[in-house]
Amino acid sequence: MERNEGLGDFLRARRAAMDPQRIGIHDASPRRVPGLRREELAALAGVSVDYYTRLEQGRPITPSDAVLDALASALQLDPAERGYLHAVARRPAAGRRRAPRAVQKVRPGIHALLARLGDTPAFVLGRRTDILAGNRMARALLADFDAMPVRDRNAARWIVLDEAARSLFADSWELVASGIVGTLRMDAARHPDDTRTAEIVGELSMQSEPFRRWWAGQKVVQFSHDTKVLHHPIAGRLTLHTEVLTFPGDPDQSLFTFLADPGSPSDEALRVLSAWAADHARSGGGRAAPAVWS
Repeated sequence: MERNEGLGDFLRARRAAMDPQRIGIHDASPRRVPGLRREELAALAGVSVDYYTRLEQGRPITPSDAVLDALASALQLDPAERGYLHAVARRPAAGRRRAPRAVQKVRPGIHALLARLGDTPAFVLGRRTDILAGNRMARALLADFDAMPVRDRNAARWIVLDEAARSLFADSWELVASGIVGTLRMDAARHPDDTRTAEIVGELSMQSEPFRRWWAGQKVVQFSHDTKVLHHPIAGRLTLHTEVLTFPGDPDQSLFTFLADPGSPSDEALRVLSAWAADHARSGGGRAAPAVWS
């Protein structure tokens, strides 16, 4: 069996992030390293120190669901982190023949839905945080992904590397960027054999020190809803609520929407942006054909 370095790295990172005092462990002398000791975590999870140590070392063993749940509870993992722990512990064996991954396509009905959302910016996020489709308001609010080369239409790549994205999320760029990196990590665990994911991680690791730090930190994020403040060059400052809906039958595609409170300054700003986008389209701003993703 292949060593599972991903599981060991995640367990070590989460153990180091634990605060002993918060769970009632008080030492008379300072600790040499932050977090819990291996024997403390093993005791909390109800497993032997030797067994837990072998897991952290990435030894080729497959823990049961009960053991994983016990570790998740001991580490106080949230639902996304718990799901990641189970996914990374079940990595496929090396050399096993895998079926070719299906091409990512957005259904015509979803394209129609995006177009009918009017002044609501919306896009579809696929595997490895690829932007699969977006409406005219998403292109006006975020970036014209359709104008980019197909392989560059990736949310993690855009947020981490593009200076325009850093300016757009000026108040919370680190939080937004580290969050999308956490989503990319979750996808990498669900699809460990995806070569394109490995390429994106490699590219971002070479070009971004913050990315290397966030990736090493083992943060895991599964988007659901949030509130973001954006600084747009046309619409100005906007406070928008994001909602994320995963399509039934296709967990690899999610619809992201940006909503303003009715009657708020941000609501009016979106209308201004919509008018600008319409004028831009009439003056010759076009859009590329829908992309097909591998």
